[in-house]
Amino acid sequence: MPEETQIVPEEETATAGTGASRLEEEGDIAADYLEELLDIADIDGDIDIEVRNGRTYISIVAEEGSDSLANLVGEGGEVLEALQELTRLSVLSSTESRSRLVLDISGYRDRRSAELAKIASDAAALIAAGTESVALEPMGAYERKIVHDTIADLGLESESEGEGVNRHIVVTAAQ
Repeated sequence: MPEETQIVPEEETATAGTGASRLEEEGDIAADYLEELLDIADIDGDIDIEVRNGRTYISIVAEEGSDSLANLVGEGGEVLEALQELTRLSVLSSTESRSRLVLDISGYRDRRSAELAKIASDAAALIAAGTESVALEPMGAYERKIVHDTIADLGLESESEGEGVNRHIVVTAAQ
């Protein structure tokens, strides 16, 4: 049976009057949902809950050296994204409040964030070399946010263009 660990920083517990307690409740509901899912699928994993920056972060990790959770990430994180949406729906049905929780499995999001930072710096290098604009690959809203933040930190501008699965970022020099 999966183990559940809850990590709540002190500053979050100090403000637990409204926002933090709601986020903690979201985390508990999400963890229960995911634990049941893991039990049904007979997959071992530990569930960690962390509340930070106004969001609930849920992580599922396997024992070291095990790749038992790889199928829950899927190619390009597709299964992970679907599980995140299902978990958000579970929270919505229990709380009647929309959730912005972030689900990570086996550190996939950290690895992908590093890849996105590299994509952003490669685009910045092209702009520095004289390219007027660089269109990046389509990506989801969460990944676009990471890239927008990285591009801004690099002193450039970025804008999302396109619709649906074709939504992508275009990077340009700051005006």
